[in-house]
Amino acid sequence: MGSVPVQGPDQRVTEAFVALADTLVTGFDIIEFLQQTADRCVELLGVDAVGLLVTDQHGSLRLMASSSEQSRLLELFQLQSDQGPCLEAFSTGRVVHDADLTASAALGRWPLFVPQARQCGFAAVSALPMRLRDQVIGALNLFRAQPGELPDPVVRLGQALADVATIGLLQERAIRHSQVLTEQLQTALSSRVVIEQAKGVLAERHEWSMDQAFTALRAYARSRNQRLTELALAITTRGMDTAELARSAESAGLTARGPQPPRQPPL
Repeated sequence: MGSVPVQGPDQRVTEAFVALADTLVTGFDIIEFLQQTADRCVELLGVDAVGLLVTDQHGSLRLMASSSEQSRLLELFQLQSDQGPCLEAFSTGRVVHDADLTASAALGRWPLFVPQARQCGFAAVSALPMRLRDQVIGALNLFRAQPGELPDPVVRLGQALADVATIGLLQERAIRHSQVLTEQLQTALSSRVVIEQAKGVLAERHEWSMDQAFTALRAYARSRNQRLTELALAITTRGMDTAELARSAESAGLTARGPQPPRQPPL
């Protein structure tokens, strides 16, 4: 019996870009596309969490994807406090690094954001702009639990992933001349609200963490070839019985019990 080939880093990078490109041509779903971008960043860049902010129809940043509940809450805090690396990367169009948030706290950098980031367990952060030439449409945040510089090859790969996401969003606008990117993002933002509500319903019904609820929601939607937003709507507005979803998640080991991080208060 032959040995199973080990997948090298170059192959994983290639597969990531192929997967993201495939999302662009097969039933483009902005929410799933951006969530996949966030997940691939965690997988390939060796960071602990990722958040992705994109502008809405009014030019304001909105949270569109996150790899964990902690990064989601921290991104929302950035938006509410109007302070942090993602906002800085978006406003300047340049990469923003902070290799040691504890040291930055002593210097007074981002006085509201840094304590909240440390409370969430992050010690370093990098923010990459989502831009094409002079047009900046968002920013990608890379959070790390340990302090230290992000290596240049990792930064370049992260920027490439951010660029793919940017091109994907702008390509959709070019394809549909009657629509503009900001209208699509506004629709996606509304969809995100419904998804967050569905996560809350699942977490409450089945005593899951928010991360477990989202994992189960995505897995069930994929298994039924159903859009994530459609499934979320069925749960939140049509009273869908989620027992089958729960059984599917538990049989797949997606919601195994174990130590859970402390829940953060709503922002």
